[in-house]
Amino acid sequence: METAEARRGVAAVMLTASALGLAVDDAIVLSNSNRLVIRLRPCDIVARVTPMTHFASAEREVELARRLAQTDSPVAPLEPRVEPRVFAHDGFKIAMWAYFEPAQSRTLPPAEYAQALARLHTGLRRIEVTTPHFMDRVAATGRDVASGDVTPDLTDTDRALLTNTLRDLGRSILNRRAPEQLLHGEPHPGNILTTKNGPLFIDFENTAHGPVEYDLAWVPSEVSQHYPDADQDLVGECRGIVLAIVAAHRWSRGDQHPSGRESGVAFLHVLRDGPPWPALDEVIW
Repeated sequence: METAEARRGVAAVMLTASALGLAVDDAIVLSNSNRLVIRLRPCDIVARVTPMTHFASAEREVELARRLAQTDSPVAPLEPRVEPRVFAHDGFKIAMWAYFEPAQSRTLPPAEYAQALARLHTGLRRIEVTTPHFMDRVAATGRDVASGDVTPDLTDTDRALLTNTLRDLGRSILNRRAPEQLLHGEPHPGNILTTKNGPLFIDFENTAHGPVEYDLAWVPSEVSQHYPDADQDLVGECRGIVLAIVAAHRWSRGDQHPSGRESGVAFLHVLRDGPPWPALDEVIW
């Protein structure tokens, strides 16, 4: 978020928490991209703040987390001291989550990461919610790539590269007819907390239906190799889709990712090189 909007978001969170009877003297911004993640002290709650105009459903994310907690899945739970719902204030949607102290070592071994993701997938298979298909996101990304208003700085050559990659790999993945289920949607290392309670997944705003290999395309290659019974060829094709999605985000007007346009150039370079597609953490900028 831009500075002024982020300032408003912090104020909205503090006022909301105080109205809920929580002690709030300080707000520490842990993350600022398309939404804010804020630690409130001394009550020690993590608030996720989403503009009303944001594409993702904060309500669906809260409901999904609530139901996953009942399956003993490795997910960060909602804050138990407040009602498990989304609060609205000054143009923002606010959800309150429990805070966990990080583990002494924040490095999660690949096998443990893969085991946690497999447990999450098991929990996701036990619940039914209406979510998009992962190809809906691929199609939406394709529309952004095609729009000069959304991605004005893409050259015609790079626009064609992204368009063809999304189209061709999407068709190939669907033609494999792999089993599908509810997915996290973006279980990359930034969306898993290494805590004293073990690894916990966060950020379910991109939850979708699709093959588990699509989720594995977001994690380091060592992690996907430890995942049981994964189709590694399909993981590879899904990595190409994921690289194109991330590249398109980095070239979108108003993208606020800290890596900026520099990473956008790097992702296009990797896509030009073609398969085998690297994992996200192997792309250097």
